[in-house]
Amino acid sequence: MATVRDSNGTRPVWLVGAAFGGNDDQSDRFINEGVWENGYQDRYLEEVKSICVGDRLAIKATYTKKHDLPFNTRGNSVSVMAIKAVGRVTDNLGDGRRLTVDWTPVEPKREWYFSTYQRTVTRVNPQEDDYKSKSLIDFVFERKDQDIDKFRNLPEWRDKFGDIPQSESRTNWTSFFTEFADRLLTYRNDRQALLGAIYTLPEERVRYLTDRFADGTSGRLTDICPFTTMGIFNRRVKWKNRVEIANELAELLGMEGQSLQKIDGIPTLDPRSSWFFPFKKERADDHIEALWQVFADALQYADDVSEQNRASLIDSFDKAVARPYVGRQLTSGLFWIRPQTFVSLDGHTTRFMRQRWGMDVPEGKPSGATYLSLCEELQRMIADESVPVHSLVELSVDAWHAPPEDTADTVPDQTGDTVPQDTAEAASTAPVDGKGSQYPDTEQPYSIEDIVEDGCFLERTKLEATLKQWRVKKNLILQGPPGTGKTWLAKRLGFALMGSRSPNRMRPLQFHPNLSYEDFVRGWRPSDGSDIRLSLEDGPFLRTVEQANNDPKQTYVVVIEEINRGNPAQIFGEMLTLLEADKRTPDEALALSYPRHPNERLHIPENLYVVGTMNVADRSLALVDIALRRRFAFVDLEPIFGHTWRSWVSKQTGLDGEFLKDIERRLTTLNQTISEDDLLGPQYQIGHSYVTPNSQSDVPDPVEWFKQVVDTEIVPLLNEYWFDATRKARSAREDLLKGLGS
Repeated sequence: MATVRDSNGTRPVWLVGAAFGGNDDQSDRFINEGVWENGYQDRYLEEVKSICVGDRLAIKATYTKKHDLPFNTRGNSVSVMAIKAVGRVTDNLGDGRRLTVDWTPVEPKREWYFSTYQRTVTRVNPQEDDYKSKSLIDFVFERKDQDIDKFRNLPEWRDKFGDIPQSESRTNWTSFFTEFADRLLTYRNDRQALLGAIYTLPEERVRYLTDRFADGTSGRLTDICPFTTMGIFNRRVKWKNRVEIANELAELLGMEGQSLQKIDGIPTLDPRSSWFFPFKKERADDHIEALWQVFADALQYADDVSEQNRASLIDSFDKAVARPYVGRQLTSGLFWIRPQTFVSLDGHTTRFMRQRWGMDVPEGKPSGATYLSLCEELQRMIADESVPVHSLVELSVDAWHAPPEDTADTVPDQTGDTVPQDTAEAASTAPVDGKGSQYPDTEQPYSIEDIVEDGCFLERTKLEATLKQWRVKKNLILQGPPGTGKTWLAKRLGFALMGSRSPNRMRPLQFHPNLSYEDFVRGWRPSDGSDIRLSLEDGPFLRTVEQANNDPKQTYVVVIEEINRGNPAQIFGEMLTLLEADKRTPDEALALSYPRHPNERLHIPENLYVVGTMNVADRSLALVDIALRRRFAFVDLEPIFGHTWRSWVSKQTGLDGEFLKDIERRLTTLNQTISEDDLLGPQYQIGHSYVTPNSQSDVPDPVEWFKQVVDTEIVPLLNEYWFDATRKARSAREDLLKGLGS
């Protein structure tokens, strides 16, 4: 059986599908035979191999619903995940294909909403402060109810499903656009009826839809694609006209939802070139059909993010994007039809992501794989609580209202090149109330007091000393046992160092065994998905260096999680020398391994700081090179209990002080046993994070809560520590739970 050692000491749970490649659902067979099988020959093999005996699994199915839900959907489709069975792994053959599982059917199936996991094999690991993952695990395996009201009012869903009045939402247009796309799909095989409805609009609205034919004549279009159809009300004309056109066309197509009231932050087409295809005399016979195909595949992918749907969308995207009059603006069309899934690579949004977030956004016409990877990276970013936007819709709105210095003075045309941006036309994108919008101030002041308020139990003097040491050394590593809040503290120390909660000036990264200098600093990579053409691309570290160099008055921070999981000396390369505090000047600049020109020299600026985290308990990780140790200040973290911990937990969750003293006593006794073990030691202690509920957590039954923490988080870690002394692990569990609640 394959085994893994989890870096944070907590075994994951697994959500697995039971239907593969369109085959019939295998759930009943799996449950009856006590197995789970990977139906793919070449997918998920490594994930399945990493599953351990004792790990918990659940069979799930994902789909969307619009009706018969326990909350008002406002006509929107909702992502749903149904749990059909739960179980524990009893054996793993190690071939990536088959597990034996002790299943318990879930009857009737239970439905989880919003934050669904649609890959066939998904690992869910409860991270510190990850409310959604912990709630999901409790829902699936502890049969606790989902707090639906809380979820639908989280930032990423509140505009569509929350209690915010629609009149106050900057993004309430998304429901209209989504429903319009759904309605438009029904016309794929009846385009003459679609054109008939379009030409019912007033002549001045559709005059530009005049085709030119091979015989030299001109006339009405004989075919049209879905993106050009939506472009009728997404051209850079006055916003009032856009709203009127959209509502008129929606009525002609038989839409039943609410009318469009506000248009804000939506990418638009240049009025001089707002088709996605050439004139009839020039276009290929399959050009428009190729656009309908990518349209249909995109809707399918957005509603069901399966590997098969992803592959289909990549294929149709690649076949469409290279055609004349398509190019980069295809991404704007995809954003229109599913704004919660796809990002627009228009000029405003692209420039915003590069300048404000330091992202590596591809130039020209991206490949389907490159584009979807970017969308998926953005989805991961906006899931971070420190990021000021929580959806791709909010990203687009903020990009279109960013200050002038953060926006492009050109916008992409049909081919991915640029044409001048007309300022009068740009003004037409103002909100419907005509008052304009100012980019929100996302840089909230942040200090040591805020770290303490957020739930840090270190003494203020140690926090001050750590920040002082970091300012002098420029580079810092937080090391300690699992559960001591290393990553949590690293980010907040970074905010305190900057003096504000500024996620656009903080870049979180994670090292892993396959990370290379070429990934991290600079290297040759395929250009736009091509296997033939290579281009020299800067990695995330060098892009942050450039940001800091261009903004010397501001502090920038790079956060590297699990810095010893990769090979730091190899990954940093010559950057390791430049990191030194006394080499942060142009005079100390060095040539890079992959220079852009013979005379290129680079230095790391004074205003760029690096903080890493290191799990000292994981013996599978590499020892840190002495050269790296010389350049970083090291701060040890350890489990912290006591009065400060008890007061904070009690205040946030309502847990009784005497109960918390009992928990503290039990964990302190266990940690003493671990510290005195000849094969372990203090670095293997159990951190306080394991028994520190998130401030958003609800703990109605304290005893049951602690039992669950012990059995699902602490005991799996102890089993890894004492893998050859199982009696010690069992005895430790018994001591933790003995007389609990009596």
